[in-house]
Amino acid sequence: MTIVVFLGVLLGLMAFGMPIAFALILSGVALMYHLDFFDAQLVAQNLLNGADNFPLMAVPFFLLAGELMNAGGMSRRIVDLSITFFGHIRGGLGFVAIGTAVLLASLSGSAIADTAAVAALLIPMMKNNGYNLERSSGLIASAGIVAPILPPSMSFIIYGVATNVSITKLFMAGIAPALMMAATLFATWAWVARRENVPVQARASWPVRLKAIGNAFWALLMPVIIIGGLRAGVFTPTETAVVAATYALVVGLFVYRGLTIADLPKVFISAAKTTAVVMFLVASAIFTSYMITLADLPGEVISLLEPILDHPKLLMAAIMILLTLVGTAMDLTPTILILAPVLAPLIGKAGIDQVYFGVMFVMVGAVGLLTPPVGTVLNVVCGVAGVSMEGIIRGVWPYVIAYTALLGLFVIFPELITVPAGWLH
Repeated sequence: MTIVVFLGVLLGLMAFGMPIAFALILSGVALMYHLDFFDAQLVAQNLLNGADNFPLMAVPFFLLAGELMNAGGMSRRIVDLSITFFGHIRGGLGFVAIGTAVLLASLSGSAIADTAAVAALLIPMMKNNGYNLERSSGLIASAGIVAPILPPSMSFIIYGVATNVSITKLFMAGIAPALMMAATLFATWAWVARRENVPVQARASWPVRLKAIGNAFWALLMPVIIIGGLRAGVFTPTETAVVAATYALVVGLFVYRGLTIADLPKVFISAAKTTAVVMFLVASAIFTSYMITLADLPGEVISLLEPILDHPKLLMAAIMILLTLVGTAMDLTPTILILAPVLAPLIGKAGIDQVYFGVMFVMVGAVGLLTPPVGTVLNVVCGVAGVSMEGIIRGVWPYVIAYTALLGLFVIFPELITVPAGWLH
């Protein structure tokens, strides 16, 4: 009955168009009434505690870092570097888009920011070179969702806070699957690009490539600092975000000089607006998570799935299907905040590695960013490219299928994630 009350109120309010943050608060209040107590002070206290969380300080700084990189010229130099290495291949600009997206993902950790940057830079270029707009838009959207998996990932930070799993371990465990996602995209685009009858650019000479590497050096140094610092224990994930934002600011102002002092207010305000939305959503979900625990919702879910607890792979497959369905209707962050605290105890009881499950959870949620009706990343690319939702869905389906096959491999062979994570940790 508790599950029915919680989901009924939450989904009902969302169906009426209420913002997810408010729907979460009211669903938590509904659980209070169901448990026959209501305490407004408890609601306020949990909302404050939800936002007053040291690891979550990483979120505004990573958002700020993404804004500073786009405004300061880092993104442009990453694109130029990718063109010198992939521009001469058939469908080369598609490979440039994948390479650029992966490099930007290692800098900011935000799917929305990275996708918007890549789309703004490459969609006009691909269109002018005769690439099919729908296929190009689908590719760029698909490449953008590598960001939640490759460190520094804001989704891993939120998952770690919601489930008390080590954020550093999640970061390290995300590297191998993120690179496999990129390889999957390369293979899929190579198949799709056979239909692209476009001219190829001349192969760039090594002096040109070395010059592009030199121009992008300071941008390429950033992921080395971030991952190296985490791996060596020099700073925590939260401190990493501050390092990333400071580094992007200094490089943008004094090295690339794409930023001026006059640009900073606009950049800070943009990052602050996004931060406010994310942090209020997190605070609302922390209150709801408290009520979920109090109402023993995880216990009810465990009892429902008791028959398959002794079959970890079957359980993982069932949860992945559930998360896929949820991902079509809900964005990644609220999915993490609502379902992760419910499912984490179940995973622990089944003996499944919590870090492996965290990576899988975020991966499935990231693929949900490509599926309508919500499809946040799809909407970003539609806005930038001027393509219809129907058109981009036609362009994105090969990559969704490829990602689904990759997820199936990870369910069957968890070692593909856990073994490289052991090497890196």
